[in-house]
Amino acid sequence: MSSHSEQAGLEQAVVRRQGSRGFWPLRDLPVLVWLAATVVVALVHPFVPAPRWLMIHLLMLGAVSHAIVVWSRYFTDALLHSAEDDRRSQNRRLLLLNGGVILVVVGVPSHVWPLTLLGATAVGSAVLWHGWTILRQLHAALPARFGSSVRYYVAAACFLPVGAGLGTALARDLADPWHTRLVVAHAAVNLLGWVGLTVVGTLVTLWPTMLRTRIASGAERATTRALPVLVCSVLVTAGGASAGVRPLAAVGIAGYVTGLLLTAPAFVDALRRKPPTAFPAWSVLSGLTWLVGTLVALGAGIGAASSWPQVHEVFGWLTPFLVAGFGAQVLLGALSYLVPVALGGGPTPVRAANLVLDRGAPLRLVVTNTGLLLCALPVPSTVRVLASVLVLVALAATLPLLILAVRASRSATAHPTSAPGGARVPHGRPAGQMSGLAATGLAVVVMAVAAGVAVDPAVLGAGTTVSAAAGVAATGETTTVEVEARDMRFTPATISVPAGNRLVIVLTNTDDEDVHDLVLETGTDSGRLSPGETVRVEVGVVGRDLDGWCSVIGHKQMGMVLTVHVTGTGTGTGTGAAPTTAAASSEGHASHLHGPGVNDGDPSPAETDETREVEPTPATDHLDLMAEPSPGWAARDAALPPLPALPRSRVHRRTFVVRDVEREVAPGVTQRLWTYGGTAPGPVLHGRVGDRFEITLINSGSIGHSIDFHAGALAPQRPMRTLAPGQSLTYRFRATRAGVWLYHCSTMPMSAHIANGLFGAVVIEPRHLPSVDRSYLLVQSELYLGEQGGEVDVTKLADENPDLAVFNGFANQYDHAPLTARVGERVRVWVLDAGPNRPTSFHVVGAQFDTTYAEGAYLLRRGESGAQSLGLQAAQGGFVELTFPEPGDYPFVSHVMIDAERGAHGNFRVSP
Repeated sequence: MSSHSEQAGLEQAVVRRQGSRGFWPLRDLPVLVWLAATVVVALVHPFVPAPRWLMIHLLMLGAVSHAIVVWSRYFTDALLHSAEDDRRSQNRRLLLLNGGVILVVVGVPSHVWPLTLLGATAVGSAVLWHGWTILRQLHAALPARFGSSVRYYVAAACFLPVGAGLGTALARDLADPWHTRLVVAHAAVNLLGWVGLTVVGTLVTLWPTMLRTRIASGAERATTRALPVLVCSVLVTAGGASAGVRPLAAVGIAGYVTGLLLTAPAFVDALRRKPPTAFPAWSVLSGLTWLVGTLVALGAGIGAASSWPQVHEVFGWLTPFLVAGFGAQVLLGALSYLVPVALGGGPTPVRAANLVLDRGAPLRLVVTNTGLLLCALPVPSTVRVLASVLVLVALAATLPLLILAVRASRSATAHPTSAPGGARVPHGRPAGQMSGLAATGLAVVVMAVAAGVAVDPAVLGAGTTVSAAAGVAATGETTTVEVEARDMRFTPATISVPAGNRLVIVLTNTDDEDVHDLVLETGTDSGRLSPGETVRVEVGVVGRDLDGWCSVIGHKQMGMVLTVHVTGTGTGTGTGAAPTTAAASSEGHASHLHGPGVNDGDPSPAETDETREVEPTPATDHLDLMAEPSPGWAARDAALPPLPALPRSRVHRRTFVVRDVEREVAPGVTQRLWTYGGTAPGPVLHGRVGDRFEITLINSGSIGHSIDFHAGALAPQRPMRTLAPGQSLTYRFRATRAGVWLYHCSTMPMSAHIANGLFGAVVIEPRHLPSVDRSYLLVQSELYLGEQGGEVDVTKLADENPDLAVFNGFANQYDHAPLTARVGERVRVWVLDAGPNRPTSFHVVGAQFDTTYAEGAYLLRRGESGAQSLGLQAAQGGFVELTFPEPGDYPFVSHVMIDAERGAHGNFRVSP
């Protein structure tokens, strides 16, 4: 049969698959539902962080899998020239598939493993049933030219149940390195096996059909040769990952790329003869490009990795590009082509629907792919977030267009002569209009970059500068010095420059993890540099010694300072002395380096005037501990809810997003805090001995941060490492000992990161802990106030001179919103001293403790005697139990009385 006959048969099968022309094909509706759910989760993610796997599974397991089961069934009819009337069976398969996906996305976050197992079994069974139906049809049909594509569907269907099994095992929260190895194997089987094989097998015929050109000669032979290569490569990748053999996994990825290249000539031939002109083909082409590029990067990353944690980082970084770049774009492109054909009604309604789906195509495609590319580059976190939002909006725009396309098709069917898709509809867009839309898309991305740079304090300059010349005449010579920022030091730490020479500092952040900058006393500022970034800092003519430092909080105090030493007198003849540092060179050295250019040239007379900026106000000027909180203020809920009665240990999965937020810490006093999840203290983790914790940390702050869980015991080098802005990691530990444990940022200087808000509590209950009527958690910490709305004052911190000592982040908050209890009720109060420096002696005025517990051991058990306070040093915790004898207000304090007077004070309000 000719190529044109094959393609005509394909389109005819698509038309036959819908029940009545002009109406939405009902079996595609779940695809839109899953896509809409993905968009909703992505939109609320910045406010209610959701696990990334949820968005991935809604798209890939929900939308893509449903589309595969629906469309591959009908493509099989077209390619084999046969059909089975199994609509009821198909509906049952789809119901089983979607029900299973729902159970998976509910069961995993709720930690109900039997629910996850049931869902994965349903998904795997539905796909196996689907594959068996296609295989039976393949055996019953006469030989067909493109029967190999159907074999791709059968092979793909065999992989998903394996992937579902691996996913079910991952839901048991396996410890590393097994977790990372199975994550890679799971993704290889599902993304490359289930999705990848289906896409390749379909596009052999669908791609030239979309381009309206003939299928290349020999396409079927190339497809037949590539299938065993692709299948074996998936098996090698998954097997190598499962066995922990990284080189084998890398070889498997390379083999998969080789299999794709075997099919490439047929794709390229169609592309050469008729380039894409509409959104569907461009979207599919973009998706395939991302697939190949991402796989090349993944294979290289796995091959170069020295450990499985490094593989996890590489894979975690590339996964969004596989999902959004490849999966979403191929799905949306295919739907945009197939839905108008499935709606039917003849050429006019199809053109009408196509015209709607092609609206703004160049703009959407440029925004999607340029935004994804921007996310792959080492840009500031704010820029990356804005680019991600643009990508989401561009992809999501296809959903309402699909609805509008249905309306346009129905209208054209009912009124063929007057419909927008009638004979007057042009078959393409003018080249100028398309290039204009593409330019608009690029401009939107550029504006996002500019906006991200403008609002990100990490990339802003320092403002007004003053001259470093000090009246010395310029020599006309330039001294260029290369300086490295690493390990809280500048190397070299002293620069010598002849008086009158122009100084250029080429600064490179060679730190593996942390953000640094260089600020000179003149006001010259390099801007914040992420690891690996380089900037050329133009200091201008230098005639006096200068001091410089890293302005990241605490870095200067740890010794990250730079001295510029001027030598000679500066003759003004233009023959200044040669540079004296080993890295110095002539003007123009390292001119290729990028970064925020600073102070290019000597300042104008206006720039040397004294600054007229208003001096910032110290936060202590607003401090009044007797004042009422601001309107709308609400106290942090100190109640610790009881744990559910479960027969076995639980898995706790949480996502902590580090954010810089301005918060009130006392009435009328605000500070810009670094927080886990927007609060200081951060979210409370509560469990029992034996529970497992899986915490995903995302650094969306302006500098490097990390996390250290005292409740876990493991080597700190990898899980506690500093993350640059935009990076993330997953920290896994098992709670083996009881107590109330501190977690905190361990990035140096650690005292500043804790004092500025990066700390929280993990409550692990002892075995057989008796129940109580009420349970509360109080975390004491200190605040060293900087400017109003500013960050921690590291000088006060170094002097151990706090302005406030607080419970749960706000001075005297439980004086304004007392904790409640009733007479005779047993109350347990968990207390954690987060520090970073001062001890506490927890005491309730007018009451006595009959139980005290500190650092994993009972100091006093009920019925033995009584205690008046619980003394804790920084990073220690415990609990007390008491009953109140009569109604009234019972103050609780740190009996380090100066701290009680600094805000470590509250009340229990006891009712009859």
